[in-house]
Amino acid sequence: MKEKEFLAAITKHKGILYKVSRMYCDRREDQEDLYQEIILQLWNSVESFRGESQFSSWMYRVALNTAIIFFKKEKRKPDNHALSDRDPIAHDDYTGEKDDQLAHFYKAVKQLNKVEKALILLFIDGYSGKEIASNLGLSESNARVKLNRTKIKLQEIIKTQGYGS
Repeated sequence: MKEKEFLAAITKHKGILYKVSRMYCDRREDQEDLYQEIILQLWNSVESFRGESQFSSWMYRVALNTAIIFFKKEKRKPDNHALSDRDPIAHDDYTGEKDDQLAHFYKAVKQLNKVEKALILLFIDGYSGKEIASNLGLSESNARVKLNRTKIKLQEIIKTQGYGS
């Protein structure tokens, strides 16, 4: 894949990178660092993309693996910053209500483990059970069970946070 094709594909699917960055990092600086790290890893491994899946599916796989490694590194650092209520890297224009909903959603998602985060991320982007299973290296039935359990867990976390009360 040539540089221009790569940049066009990254631009087309940059929302994936924003979502992964936000789900795995709290601070804006960390989100931006992770975003750049994912792009670097995508560029370094673009030759391994064989076209057997959609480019976006491959991007997800690389982004999630990079985020998990990055998250493990960041966990070792002390966090002296408060969790922001707003999405610092979102580029869409949202109403205040949408911001509030997203803040509660992302706050809840951050309480999930790395596999649960990946399941929810792929699910909200409309991936099928088969695609989710393939991306995460699970059987299709196992992916469905884990996804259902994760949805229930996420709903409970959101209720516990008091959203909508």
